[in-house]
Amino acid sequence: MEGAVLSSNWKKLQASLKSTKPTESSSKTVTKSSHGVKRKREPLRPGPLKQSISQQTQKPRKKARMENSMTQNGVSRPPRTIQDMENSESALPLRPVLTAADLVNCGLSANVEVGRYIAIDCEMVGVGPNPDRESALARVSVVNYNGEQVYDSYVIPKEPVTDWRTHVSGITPQHIKIARSLEEVQAEISNLVKDRVLIGHAIRHDLDALMLGHPKRDIRDTARHAPYRKLAGGSSPRLKILASELLGLEIQDGAHSSVEDARACILLFRRDKAAFERDHAKKWPTRVPVEPTETDEQSTAKKPRKKKKKKKH
Repeated sequence: MEGAVLSSNWKKLQASLKSTKPTESSSKTVTKSSHGVKRKREPLRPGPLKQSISQQTQKPRKKARMENSMTQNGVSRPPRTIQDMENSESALPLRPVLTAADLVNCGLSANVEVGRYIAIDCEMVGVGPNPDRESALARVSVVNYNGEQVYDSYVIPKEPVTDWRTHVSGITPQHIKIARSLEEVQAEISNLVKDRVLIGHAIRHDLDALMLGHPKRDIRDTARHAPYRKLAGGSSPRLKILASELLGLEIQDGAHSSVEDARACILLFRRDKAAFERDHAKKWPTRVPVEPTETDEQSTAKKPRKKKKKKKH
């Protein structure tokens, strides 16, 4: 009896469960709007992802411009140096040059065109009992018109060194161990400057240290240039001041570099080259050979001599 009652109740439960199931098996869902109206929502279908507004409107960024600063041995150099002047768009157009550290004491540089204009600079050490007054050559450097190093060498002084002046000259006893003799350097520099215009700052001291001469007609001295002397009140200006005031370069911070100083000289010459050559032409005018005219040839022609009559006694 109890089993029959349970089976009948089980049948009624199954019938009620069937009536509550949806009549259509569909993936559509029904939602009520705020107005009580039922709306069917379509299922999401896979499709291409839309970019966000920020991604659509965002423009590609331009690459930042590189600074015109040179690096040496992985360390960035301060701005406004000789190398920066060579790479600056507003500077005088110089060809790229190697760093001085790569060319120290190399003698004549291979594969470097010398050209007509060259600049020279020397470093001295103190010798004798009065090293503040007596100097000897310890290094000489030459660059061409484009600032490329043409020659660099340490020189063995002829007299015992009593003051290395390392804080100024940068020369130490170790440098002299790898230096060339004065006679060897003299011969190389003499051949290098022959028939060329030589530029320097107070260049007479450099030539005296080298014990060499050079025609004054082929010398351009930045220490004697009148517009540059005005900056020093009429006296000889310092190369460091001229480089700072006229070129915006900071040189000779600590020990000097003859290569760097020579480059500063060639830049100062190039800055006012027209005035240099104009003043030079006044001192050394070019003589143009004049061809003789027909009248000159007739006047200079030898006339036949008349024979003198002998007087009869």
